[in-house]
Amino acid sequence: MFDQTTAVDEVQKTYLTCGLGEERVALPVVRVKEILDPKPVTPLPHTPDFLLGYIDLRGESILVADLRLLMARPYRENEPDTRIIVLLVNINGQEHSVGLRADRVFEVTRLDDDRLEEFAREGLLNWDNRMVAGVGRRNGEFVTVLDLDGMLSTGVISDFHDQVAADQGNFREAG
Repeated sequence: MFDQTTAVDEVQKTYLTCGLGEERVALPVVRVKEILDPKPVTPLPHTPDFLLGYIDLRGESILVADLRLLMARPYRENEPDTRIIVLLVNINGQEHSVGLRADRVFEVTRLDDDRLEEFAREGLLNWDNRMVAGVGRRNGEFVTVLDLDGMLSTGVISDFHDQVAADQGNFREAG
C-alpha cells in the first residue's frame, strides 16, 4: 500500500544541487517547477544588479535573478552548463514563480544521513544568515541549503546588499 505521508517526508528531504563556481548550494526540490537552458532575458529599468529581468514561460512572465549576484559573488556570463531554475517562493503569504540563474545543476538528491545542520539565528559572528536554511553534506562534501523565502524577501535582499556595499566601501577606503 502506498503511504502518502512517507512519500511527502521523502520529497521534503530531497534537494536540487547547483553550482556557483566551486560552491555547491541546494534548493528544496519540492519548490522547483522546472529547469531551463539559458534563454534571452528582457531587462527591466532601474533594478538591482542581481535582477536580470524577465522571461516568458508559456505565457507567464517570470522574474529572473542571478544567484551569483544575489549571493554577492562575481558576475559570470552564460556558459554551456548555465541553467535557469524556476521555483515557487512564498513572499508575504503569496506564492510566486521566480527564476534563479545558476552556473550549473548537478542532481536531485538527498543529503548524507538526511542531516541538515542549522546555524544559530541570533546573528552568530555578526552574520545575517536569513538566506541559509542550513548546511548538509553530499558525498562527504559541504552543501549550503538555501532558504528561498528568506533570501528572496525584500527585507533580506535590501539589508544584505546594503551591507555588501558598505563592506566594499570600507575595504576600498582601508586599501
